[in-house]
Amino acid sequence: MRLAKNRLRATAHTAVAVAMGAAALTALPGTASAAADGLSVQYRTSASGAGADQAEPWFKVKNTGGAAVQLSGVKVRYYFKADSAGANYRFACSWAVKGCANVTGTFGTLATPTATADRYLEIGFTSGAGSLAPGADTGDLQLRFHQANWASLNQSDDYSFGAAQTSYGDWSKVTAHLAGATLWGQAPGGNGPTDPPTDPPADAATLFDDFNYSGHTDPRISANGWNVRSNSGGPGVPGATWAPEKVTFASTGGNSIMNLETSTAGTAASTKQTEILTRAMKFKNGTYAARVRFSDAPKYGPDGDRLVQTFFTINDLKAPMADDYAEYDFEYLPNGGWGEPANILYTTSWETYQADPWVAVNQHSEVRQSYSGWHDLVLTIDNSTIRYYVDGQHFGTHDAAYLPERPMSINFNQWLIDLAGQTSTTARAYDQQVDYVLHVKDQVLTPAQVTARLNAYRSAGTTFQDTVPGS
Repeated sequence: MRLAKNRLRATAHTAVAVAMGAAALTALPGTASAAADGLSVQYRTSASGAGADQAEPWFKVKNTGGAAVQLSGVKVRYYFKADSAGANYRFACSWAVKGCANVTGTFGTLATPTATADRYLEIGFTSGAGSLAPGADTGDLQLRFHQANWASLNQSDDYSFGAAQTSYGDWSKVTAHLAGATLWGQAPGGNGPTDPPTDPPADAATLFDDFNYSGHTDPRISANGWNVRSNSGGPGVPGATWAPEKVTFASTGGNSIMNLETSTAGTAASTKQTEILTRAMKFKNGTYAARVRFSDAPKYGPDGDRLVQTFFTINDLKAPMADDYAEYDFEYLPNGGWGEPANILYTTSWETYQADPWVAVNQHSEVRQSYSGWHDLVLTIDNSTIRYYVDGQHFGTHDAAYLPERPMSINFNQWLIDLAGQTSTTARAYDQQVDYVLHVKDQVLTPAQVTARLNAYRSAGTTFQDTVPGS
């Protein structure tokens, strides 16, 4: 969690900014549809030259099935040949019937490169895009992408490019996917429809903790690699205390639950925040998962404090704007903050930042709604992409530019941004609860595979395992 008095949320299209407040880039999970669903894609280009400063693939996605399709579960891939091995690309939406705020674009690398494709642009949708009734289409999606340095593109060797396609028509050289199944188009050779995910090997290096402890002084906490924070410093209210005694454990329904309580009576001296983190920074690529209970209302006292409830990974910033910094956050603000008036959930992937003057380089997804209650949070990092899932559904995908260069720690904390949201001096307290945490090194698990792994640990009576080697 950033140790700075303000956070800037940069959009995927403008990842570097110097400002206070928040920018919007929404992403929300979708639901899988029936196998009988069908999709088709029409394509045209608005930049038909063999060379161009940016590619302009425009699409219409049509529901050819017999039931409504949630667009948040749909992905469209446009395949192209990188202009150089180290080329980086940026996506933009010029106009869309569904609204550009509801259209996402991320880049990936093909597992089997061909003479005309080694990259792809994946188009996705947030929940704000809604659904498609049978026979309906999205209308125009006027999209574009360019090299990060604005060097010219050579489109003539791009698999999905059609120079003569200046008006809309069915185009099989792009693919459309629903819930992981390819329903339209033909990918470049060797990159066809992906088989359903198979169970990954069970012997991967893993951290699993069910948080089955007696209290914050239980010696097993330290022995298992955790630190219950007591040292001063940010984030949060200057002068607040990090209180290890407010990290407690209890059995609920036969399962151990960790509780992080944050309390205040409206002054810095009365504010007690909570955090638990791994002492070792040894976690990098792979899958991170936790079941977390967020709370909208205090357990007692008046409501309204600008609170942050989190699950995240992080390493140390060695110098302002250091390019080997990394941080990946789930952050829930039940009462708003950072310029937001009400509850919002962020997922954010950080490249770097500096505190003074404040500069942030990140990419984020967000949803403005209540997330009070238990939620399954999953983050996956491989060599090309960062993906976030909430309750088994895709929440956001972030680009390769934000991949970690160094290992990180795993953290949970709950803290107050400031004391301006609720100025009362009446005591109040908020709870954030954690059921378990899981990290599987160098393996990308689906949310279903995370659940299967969790069930296996609990069936075996395993409450803790750490086979992840030190960094």
